Amino acid sequence: MQKTIVPQKEDQKKNYIRLGYHVLLIAAVLFLLSSFIFRSEKIAYVDSGKILNDYKGSAEAKKAYESKAKVWQANIDTLTGEVKTAIQKYEKSIATMTKKEQELSRQLIQTKQRQLADYQHGIQENAKQEDGKLTQSIVAQINAYLTKYGKEHNYKLILIANQSGTIAYAREGLDITSDVIDGLNKEYVPNKK
Repeated sequence: MQKTIVPQKEDQKKNYIRLGYHVLLIAAVLFLLSSFIFRSEKIAYVDSGKILNDYKGSAEAKKAYESKAKVWQANIDTLTGEVKTAIQKYEKSIATMTKKEQELSRQLIQTKQRQLADYQHGIQENAKQEDGKLTQSIVAQINAYLTKYGKEHNYKLILIANQSGTIAYAREGLDITSDVIDGLNKEYVPNKK
């Protein structure tokens, strides 16, 4: 009988070792999973409206656009004045004009009106393109800075909140807009033209 008891004790000992090994393995897996699932991931957001309003680069781009818009408007005003002058001149002297002169004057006025309309249409298209280029440039600068900022501060994710309300709720402390604006403005180098 002694022979059967010893193997049972050895089998029991091996079973305890296996059980201990499995418990240890399960504990290690659970620890790794919990540290992966519950670890503190840094997530934040920025308010795009505030950045676009407070970033010095946006202000300079807006100024440059407004400067161009003033020139465009001055040209429109000049062409509008020429059309008005031609109409007034036509109305004053219509009684003394021959039919041929009246026809030529009307054609001249129509040509100036078409030129004005064409110029206004061209300016609208140009304004859209210019606004798009400036906006795209500013957004590229901001995105590049956000990428750099995220890496430097070890963020896993930085979201962008906008006026549409893409973030309904965020715990206090997740808004890093002020820090981003400060950093953007510190790095900003004005265009010297």
